Amino acid sequence: MMLHEWGLVVRDAPQPIPNGPRDVTDLVATARRARPNHEALVGRHRAFTFAEVEAAAGVATAALAALGVRAGDRVAASLPNQPELVIAFLGAMRLGAIWVGINTALAPAEKLHMLADCDAMLLLTTAEIASSVEPFRSVTVDLAGLAGTWVDACTSAERDDRRAPLVLVDPHAPAAIAYTSGTTGFPKGAVHSQHNMLWPGADARDNDPGPPNERHGVVLPLTLLNLMILGPLFAWSKGTTCICVDRTDPIGLRDWIAQSRITRMTFAPTIVHDLLRHPDVAVDDLVSLRRPECGGSSTPNALRELFLERFGAPVLTGYGLTEAPTAVAREMPGDELLAGCSGVPFAPVEVVVVDQNGGVLDAGTEGEICVRARTTGPWTGVYTPFLGYWNRPLATEHALRSHMLHTGDIGVIDTMGRVFVKDRMTDVVIRGGANVYPAEVERVLHEHPGVAACAVLGVPDDRLGERVVAVVQPMAGVALDPVDLVVYCRNLLARYKVPERWAFVDDFARTPMGKIPKATLRALFDAPGSSALSRPPSSP
Repeated sequence: MMLHEWGLVVRDAPQPIPNGPRDVTDLVATARRARPNHEALVGRHRAFTFAEVEAAAGVATAALAALGVRAGDRVAASLPNQPELVIAFLGAMRLGAIWVGINTALAPAEKLHMLADCDAMLLLTTAEIASSVEPFRSVTVDLAGLAGTWVDACTSAERDDRRAPLVLVDPHAPAAIAYTSGTTGFPKGAVHSQHNMLWPGADARDNDPGPPNERHGVVLPLTLLNLMILGPLFAWSKGTTCICVDRTDPIGLRDWIAQSRITRMTFAPTIVHDLLRHPDVAVDDLVSLRRPECGGSSTPNALRELFLERFGAPVLTGYGLTEAPTAVAREMPGDELLAGCSGVPFAPVEVVVVDQNGGVLDAGTEGEICVRARTTGPWTGVYTPFLGYWNRPLATEHALRSHMLHTGDIGVIDTMGRVFVKDRMTDVVIRGGANVYPAEVERVLHEHPGVAACAVLGVPDDRLGERVVAVVQPMAGVALDPVDLVVYCRNLLARYKVPERWAFVDDFARTPMGKIPKATLRALFDAPGSSALSRPPSSP
């Protein structure tokens, strides 16, 4: 495996995507030719047809070029979910620049770390964020309305589009950097090509097309690359509408779904939880939503069943990771809702489970989940994982060894090809030589009616190596007793898996994808005398 100057993989070009597109610009042009007047992109202030999106992308290309952006330059953006963000992305793709989404919720120090790590040329952002990262060159985008942004220039798009330079883009060159959530340290930048970003939508076009009037809402941050892929690029592969949702609270989200007639949306489990429990979210408010989806095995099955019972639509789950670059397995409508199940692989990929030596294991055998290209059928050789971690060649070689993407996740594939994720390899608690998977214990705790959220982890122990501990957020108005929780868990888990120490919190800090960063929680168990701790009866 050869490495690029940025610590990335140099590999032979994969097979082209069946029936295209070649790159992101080609995707937009194809959708415009097929449905020029169909609504393509919707925001709070206005909507764009496919013809208008293509014109606006030309304007954005010219604007970025005027700022000095060239192929290979890193263009960062820290903006809320609005069409301006998507159109800026399209402009960067036309120039062959490298897009770097930076979540608006990050602290200034976190933003500056990412900007410095990728050596970004400029940052597209709001005035408020620009002032918080003053050492960095920023270009402010006015989001109070569309006035003052390049999107307004769509009315003179033909003139502006002629000013945009024509760049022959290599679809396999670095095109975007997606920073990992950083739950175990400083975030790493996973680098993807335009080809990588387009295959999920092309697969959906062929194998999960949905209705022609599908309206795909994006409520999670579009600065996360996988949401750009599973939002506008995904919808446009099928010629359907993408809606930029800028509210995550239950009432704001209710209004977006009802007023914009959203039919499909990917949530974090916390958002599903809040929609279910808010008294002012009625069944009729979500009547259009027929395809709610959540990422991964962390979605409690009881939550999925409750949503189905109340709103008449099953919450489907999937499995993916930043390096993939997004989902590689998914449930489909009509599938049985199984706890911990993430569905079957997308057509372009093979998901396998391997042992410590990299040998592929039989169905039903637990090991590390790995992803590689399909070797039979029309999608043979199309899939490629990420190009590597930006300027981290050793981490790149470790993740991409043996011609596979090693996910670091423990899981099982059953005889029907369904993927079941157990836990992160790095999160496994080894208690007295026995493996305890926190995700398994968390699923049990999530089924308890008094538990709103929880995190299970290991803390050092002189005798056992590690002990299992849990941090729990009770439901509002509920007082939980750790002794009762131990009894509850012992009815559903082996004794060695039951948490032995407990801490209770009013709420959890979360990453932009809704994950709980566990590293910071261990401090709750550093001082046995802390009032935050309660000890259940000891176990061997």
